[in-house]
Amino acid sequence: MRISVFPGSFDPFTTGHLDILRRALGISDKVIIAVGNNHLKKGMFSIGDRVDIIRESIAPLIGEGADIEVTCYSGMTVDFCREVGAGIIVRGVRTTADFENETIIAQANKQLDNSIQTVFFPADCGNSFVSSTVVRDILINGGDTSGFICEGIDIKKYLKNRQEPVLK
Repeated sequence: MRISVFPGSFDPFTTGHLDILRRALGISDKVIIAVGNNHLKKGMFSIGDRVDIIRESIAPLIGEGADIEVTCYSGMTVDFCREVGAGIIVRGVRTTADFENETIIAQANKQLDNSIQTVFFPADCGNSFVSSTVVRDILINGGDTSGFICEGIDIKKYLKNRQEPVLK
């Protein structure tokens, strides 16, 4: 079985992430979306809320029979890949700056474990400007994120769980 890990902070999960996931399913029997727990970053949404947002976002794919798991992890991605038996790390890239950064990480991961390969998927033209950072900024300023997050997600219910208020 070919297992891929799609790691990230997913704060929050966007239409761009969903596009990359769909393409990862084309090269994998199973994709594990791994929500990273980086103690150096303070996210807008809790890890639990991020997992819930992702699960809601991918429900239609699961309903179509896609083998997708959503979980959390901390530590090095290659260690997590070994734990779950994954041989592929999936990454999306929007810009040349993303590509340069991701290439450095991929080379380090290859040095740590030569059996785990990183696959880059370029962002679809319609999602090349979509990032979690942009979505968070829109949310903080009370804007409409419906074109950036997956259909059917009520992001406002997750905002209620935040410690810090959102501007209205």
